[in-house]
Amino acid sequence: MVERGPWWTVAAAPLLLAALAALAVAANALLAARSAGRPVTLTAAARPFLALPRALVAGPRRLPAPDLLLWRAGVVTVPVAAVLSTLVIPFGNTVVADLSVGVVWFNAMEVTTWAALWLAGWGPNAAFSLIGGYRFLAQGLAYELPLMFALIAAATGAESLRVGDIAAAQQGLWYAVWMPVAFAAHLAGVLAFSFLGPFAHPAGRDAAGGVLGELSGPDRLLLQAGRWLWLASGAAMAVPLFLGGGAGPGLPAWAWSLVKTLLVLALLLAAVRRLPVVRPDRYVELAWVVLVPLTILQVLVPALVVLGR
Repeated sequence: MVERGPWWTVAAAPLLLAALAALAVAANALLAARSAGRPVTLTAAARPFLALPRALVAGPRRLPAPDLLLWRAGVVTVPVAAVLSTLVIPFGNTVVADLSVGVVWFNAMEVTTWAALWLAGWGPNAAFSLIGGYRFLAQGLAYELPLMFALIAAATGAESLRVGDIAAAQQGLWYAVWMPVAFAAHLAGVLAFSFLGPFAHPAGRDAAGGVLGELSGPDRLLLQAGRWLWLASGAAMAVPLFLGGGAGPGLPAWAWSLVKTLLVLALLLAAVRRLPVVRPDRYVELAWVVLVPLTILQVLVPALVVLGR
């Protein structure tokens, strides 16, 4: 059973999330070096981190009539929401906050990213940045319902919104096996609220970087960090929701949670590197016409199983 951890887990959870995000950044740098024909070395993995000192001392861009308060609030909220989402994610048999509505908490933190990223696009008072913010709103309207139904499917199967109960309910058969549509929708949602890979259009090059276009220095670093923190958080949340949490033979629960999280993170990174960017209008059509009906049907499966008990 999952139990609430001691006080020091409040600091340990963000540190572990940061370590997973840093590992994802390094792995992505290695994959980028390989695709560009450069040597795959430790130097290539460290390249993104070597630019950190220069980013920290870079000055902010000066724009005419920006809304600095909303701009900074949006930039800061993205990584903060990602960190707060980890409070309900069990690591092995330990969780920082064993909330009875843990699934709702995670979804609420993800939805907060909607408003934050739109504010980050609105605040600079610049055209391309605003386009990036509106692109994320359109993308969010498309992915949120499939993601929400995926979370509901897992919660319905366990008859609980507590994340630990969902992990414990998968004794003998993971939800990823008999809820594959929900699992796939969750992974797609993770990429979407991280606006990475096929869902990177809010920060697209065709819009001069979109929400990232007017950011520099620590502000840009914070928003970029938020993307990777959310990717790591979404990968970690997939483990108790669909992969049985820390359950497994031979290893302690925390080790199984770590191994499963790394495998999900590797799968997401492969999608980031290999899948093309999807235009928002095409993804909106796919989501409303295909994904929403499929995820609704997926929710009916655990609902019928629960009724049959």
